[in-house]
Amino acid sequence: MGKILVIAEKPSVGKDIAKVLECKEKGEGCLIGEKYIVTWAIGHLVRLLTPEEYDVKYKRWSYETLPIIPEQMKTKPERKTKKQFDILKKLMNSKEIDYLICATDSGREGELIFRYIYEAVKCKKPFKRLWISSMTDSAIKKGFETLKPGEEYDALYHSAKCRSEADWLVGMNASRAFSIRYNVLLSIGRVQTPTLSILVQRQKEIDEFVPKDYWEVKADFNGFKGTWIDLKNNETKIFEEEKALKIADKVKGKSGIIKDLSQEKKKQAPPLLYDLTELQRDGNKMFGFSASKTLSIAQDLYEKRKMITYPRTDSRYVSTDMIPVLKSTLHKLNIPVYSRFVQPILDRGDLPISKRIVDDSKVTDHYAIIPTDSLPKLERLTEDEKKIYGLIVKRFFAVFYPDYEYTITKVITEIENEHFITKGKMVSQLGWMLFYKNDAKKNEEEQELPVLKKEDPVTVMDVKTEKKKTSPPKPYTEATLLSAMENAGRLVEDEELKEQLKDSGLGTPATRASIIERLIQVGYVIRKGKALYPTEKGMKLIEIVPQELKSPETTGKWEKGLSSIVKSKMDPKKFMQSIIRYVYFIVEESSKLDHPIAFPAEAKKKTTKKSGVLGKCPLCNKGDIKENTRAFYCSEWNAGCKFTLWKNSLEQYGQAITSKMVKELLKNKKIKGINIILPQTHEKATADVQFKPDGNGAVELINVNRL
Repeated sequence: MGKILVIAEKPSVGKDIAKVLECKEKGEGCLIGEKYIVTWAIGHLVRLLTPEEYDVKYKRWSYETLPIIPEQMKTKPERKTKKQFDILKKLMNSKEIDYLICATDSGREGELIFRYIYEAVKCKKPFKRLWISSMTDSAIKKGFETLKPGEEYDALYHSAKCRSEADWLVGMNASRAFSIRYNVLLSIGRVQTPTLSILVQRQKEIDEFVPKDYWEVKADFNGFKGTWIDLKNNETKIFEEEKALKIADKVKGKSGIIKDLSQEKKKQAPPLLYDLTELQRDGNKMFGFSASKTLSIAQDLYEKRKMITYPRTDSRYVSTDMIPVLKSTLHKLNIPVYSRFVQPILDRGDLPISKRIVDDSKVTDHYAIIPTDSLPKLERLTEDEKKIYGLIVKRFFAVFYPDYEYTITKVITEIENEHFITKGKMVSQLGWMLFYKNDAKKNEEEQELPVLKKEDPVTVMDVKTEKKKTSPPKPYTEATLLSAMENAGRLVEDEELKEQLKDSGLGTPATRASIIERLIQVGYVIRKGKALYPTEKGMKLIEIVPQELKSPETTGKWEKGLSSIVKSKMDPKKFMQSIIRYVYFIVEESSKLDHPIAFPAEAKKKTTKKSGVLGKCPLCNKGDIKENTRAFYCSEWNAGCKFTLWKNSLEQYGQAITSKMVKELLKNKKIKGINIILPQTHEKATADVQFKPDGNGAVELINVNRL
């Protein structure tokens, strides 16, 4: 009897699987055991052909050769990883192998990686599918006990293949058509261009916004405060200073009564568990992490640390069969650092399971991101890993806590026929908000109120007018852009409505981070602090492309179609026919354009000179500080010196760390008055930079002054 070949997506995962399967003998690009041989891809070993690989005539970009629509899309091995491809080819077609197990990532891209290799090596052997949501040893073992026939995932493969080919057809043809028309290299994509359009639209709103001065009149009633309001229009803004001063003068020192008082009890259910997009949003909001950084950390927590479940998920629920695992996970998390949060849940006996946690109908390829059923080894985590793991654990606890309950009190006070509004909030049950009370922004309007009742007399102890300005729309952060992408351009806060719109979003949770990074890479977007701004080139691109190419709704429909293919509700051929019609339309539209637009000249990339020694290492006092592409480091690193200063350390503040700055830091221990952007408010400010006291090279900002 022959052996079984297991194909993982990357070497690290292959080695974890090999350990569970007791494959200990090292082979070339594989690990061998009695029953199994475990090998791996290195991501995508196979790619789609470029146009010139179909026909040399496509080397020259010209309208005459457009649209480029191959009769059949073909693939070939990636040159850089050809050696590993050849190893897989030999193993997959070896007589020693009876059948295969696809153990690539359990998702659309993982399926495509395996199937492209399977077709490229012309393998005919049967294969099964390993589908797991956790990389713990017990999850891998269970996965091998419950392998599924490979054909059960044919629909997932067809969806992945359609996505890959559609992106090639639209991107390749649209990029060539518009680059030829405007004589500048333009990158256009099925998803990236509508995403850019969302940013451009917001920037136009900001640019066109004309701020207006307004005034508010604030009165102090000795125990509570109120803001003047026009009850007819429900408006507190006064656009004439003279009117505001007249009202203030009219009510100063006068008496009146509480004209109206109403109370409304409110209840807020716990938030849903995390999917990847929501985790990336919170990573950006709380820590200023880019979407790609949060994904990278989450992937490490899943693969290397084995402390969270599969992160590239779009589900925020778990399935019924997970209920025992939820209980077991809570017991594992009942360690000193978490016990005060876990114990109240365990003391209740049965878990408070609701449809907001367990819902089989809303679990897609994977369930929500939760901690794994293993003892957490927090001491092994990096600082960034602790932050993301902390978010996931906090959310996991929160879903089992009671509703957040509070009462909103609205008071209307009448003084000299002028009305003032006061809002107060009284919490009756903190519930799950225990975990988020320090994160929530305080609403200045909601104040603690004394006991009040209708017709109570009041006196104005003090009154003042406050001058303010109307504010433009805020620029997108990665957190708000992810929301807009998830809901095809509509910013939706309601969690349940988000769930309904998911199938028609831009991209998938697994691809959104790379789309944002791609927009930055091609020069259409820049990141300043937490905010994302379109460049002049990005703005002009959106000006010239037809509505269909930049419409989030159009692309949202394609995503819905891809989701329908996964569910076997749409024929892949029908989907691809619609994409081909779309490509013909785009090429035809590009030839009609008559926009007199000149794109900015491309800045030539500077060749970076090696900076040599920047100064003496302040940590070991032996080595010299040198520079590589990503960081500044000590020449004694191989002797154990841990000094590392990452160039993107101040990225969230809109600053890159340069070799000149490092020289000054090493010499003077501080740099005074650098310009920054505050990540939370986008305000301009200055600050001093210094090394953190730990001496490992990290920096911190002090003496922050708003401009």
